[in-house]
Amino acid sequence: MELVDNGIIALTPGAMDAHLSDGLFWTALLGGFAVAFLVTTPVNKWMIGRGRGHAVVHAYH
Repeated sequence: MELVDNGIIALTPGAMDAHLSDGLFWTALLGGFAVAFLVTTPVNKWMIGRGRGHAVVHAYH
């Protein structure tokens, strides 16, 4: 999710230089989160279906 979000922000022109008070910052951030959510939801569903959910995988960290 972080890779997708950071990639969206890096590819959005001007987003890296935007400040917290700029709409571009928030638009790029929310857009990145939305795309990352769409990418990671099927992966998480697949992992949970196999018994490898979030809590179980933490044991391997």
